[in-house]
Amino acid sequence: MNHKPEVVVITGASAGVGRATARKFARHGARIGLLARGIDGLEAARKEVEELGSQALVVPTDIANADQVEAAAARIEAELGAIDIWINNAMTSVFSPIKQMTPEEFRRVTEVTYLGCVYGTLAALKRMLPRNGGVIVQVGSALAYRGIPLQAAYCAAKHAIQGFCDSLRCELIHDNSAVRVTMLQMPALNTPQFSWVKSRLPRKAQPVPPIYQPEIAAEAIVYASHYPRREFYVGLPSVKAIVANKVVPGVLDQILARTGYDSQQYDGAEDPNRPNNLWEPVPGDHGAHGAFDARAKNWSPELWTSEHRTWLAIGAVALAVSALLVLFKKKEL
Repeated sequence: MNHKPEVVVITGASAGVGRATARKFARHGARIGLLARGIDGLEAARKEVEELGSQALVVPTDIANADQVEAAAARIEAELGAIDIWINNAMTSVFSPIKQMTPEEFRRVTEVTYLGCVYGTLAALKRMLPRNGGVIVQVGSALAYRGIPLQAAYCAAKHAIQGFCDSLRCELIHDNSAVRVTMLQMPALNTPQFSWVKSRLPRKAQPVPPIYQPEIAAEAIVYASHYPRREFYVGLPSVKAIVANKVVPGVLDQILARTGYDSQQYDGAEDPNRPNNLWEPVPGDHGAHGAFDARAKNWSPELWTSEHRTWLAIGAVALAVSALLVLFKKKEL
């Protein structure tokens, strides 16, 4: 029996998590709509998808422009077919103390990282709701729950996505809709963003260790797309940060005030004049990985546990039943 290939849309597909996710879906035979601003990265992603035997459609799109997002969705459905999975992954950020930020910078980060997610979701819902099916994946962050210094605009945008998703879930449940929405809260990832986002830090920006490879995020996204649940915490650091913030947020304020500045920087002075992608894409193909391969983890026990939790639960129940049977037999003897 032949099954129609899935049609998947990935925003922010030219590099980082989006790039790794495109490769992962390509290995599953999906037809993939690739959305981003950077033409060089998009074309390189298309080539990788096709080399893996799948079909890709490049649609240069500024995700902060609702009309461009809607036009991209219409083109993808016309050329690839009905959209099954929409992944909102595009983001930008500014590394800077709040007191040095400008209103324009806050607006741009919000438009890309939060409103881009909203616009993508609206485009997906417009097509999925009449068919009563489809999955919308929001790529979030542990910072959706726990803000950190020097990334206020990005943290606020991820907080906003989390609240938006809560509202959307309630409405889908109310309408008895089969459309699903899931949000993944990511840990620190080794992506190129740390060398291209705008920064006022004295030293080069880095993800807060421990650092994971973007393929970990891609694996989680593909899994969540096929087995959606309300939310996924990807990586133990995400679990620890979110849970600790629920229990002792004031303690985390004090800890991050002491450690949050240094932990986001590493050796080497930052070049204040280097290109950044806040307003325009940085030319070139930047790939999926950043500069931290030597320090990044390739496997997450927590993600493996999350993916296999049903079998682990069955195993735990079976073990408990076996233990009870052994106890009963001992009593009979």
